[in-house]
Amino acid sequence: MTDRALAVVRAGALTTVQDQGRPGHAHLGVPRSGALDAPAAALVNRLVGNPAEAALLETTLNGCAVRPRSTVIVAVGGAPCPVTVDGRPAAWGAPVRVPAGSLLSVGTAVSGVRSYVGVSGGVAVEPVLGSRSTDLLSGLGPPPLTDGMVLPLGTPMAPHARVDVVPQPRPPAELVLRVTLGPRDDWFTTAAIHTLTTHPYRVSSASNRIGLRTEGPALERARPGELPSEGMVLGAIQVPPDGRPVVFLADHPTTGGYPVIAVVRPDDLPATAQAVPGTPVRFVQVGTRTR
Repeated sequence: MTDRALAVVRAGALTTVQDQGRPGHAHLGVPRSGALDAPAAALVNRLVGNPAEAALLETTLNGCAVRPRSTVIVAVGGAPCPVTVDGRPAAWGAPVRVPAGSLLSVGTAVSGVRSYVGVSGGVAVEPVLGSRSTDLLSGLGPPPLTDGMVLPLGTPMAPHARVDVVPQPRPPAELVLRVTLGPRDDWFTTAAIHTLTTHPYRVSSASNRIGLRTEGPALERARPGELPSEGMVLGAIQVPPDGRPVVFLADHPTTGGYPVIAVVRPDDLPATAQAVPGTPVRFVQVGTRTR
């Protein structure tokens, strides 16, 4: 029987298994999780002939290296990076045949943060609550990759795409996030609202899959104290005591007591996955308040 598995040779700074996540479990305290750059993940799966919901690898900054135990089709997308097979250059953003026992190396991102590695058949670790995603906050799903780990692969269901290369959006030089104020904008002064929606911020190096942290002017409170814990949604902009906005991402906590000044439009969130530290951030007010 063919051994359909990937042996991890170099795990990289942070490589996790991700799919479309596990929505619908916030009432249990379980975040959505899933690929931060969902469009990039979906495209990579399509290139190797997988359904959109198949699990793949999400790397962070310096890639990873894996050795398939059977011949597979692989595609790498998201953050542009060098790709090699047994040391020979291979295509990025296109299907690549990797023979059994060969070393696929995904290098350091040239721009952006997270690359996605799709493998024909998908990564077939055991699902938890309907998803194979690694959740860094709750610890659900498989642990982040480590050197020597072996990941099972599923059976390919369809042929890979017949393309040489496909266009993908470049990582943002500036992150423009459309926001709707509320539900707790009344906890902040008028000056703070003006600052949030007119002053440029920058992506902090403390950002992760839980939240995009920012550097910039502190937002002034209009009232003291803290709220009782309440539900948090994907894209919520929570303001902790230091006054710097934090945009909640896929592994965010489902409840929190710091006030949420605004919520980012869902269509703008994938770009946060590729915003390197120091990237300018602008919050642009659109629509009406959320309450």
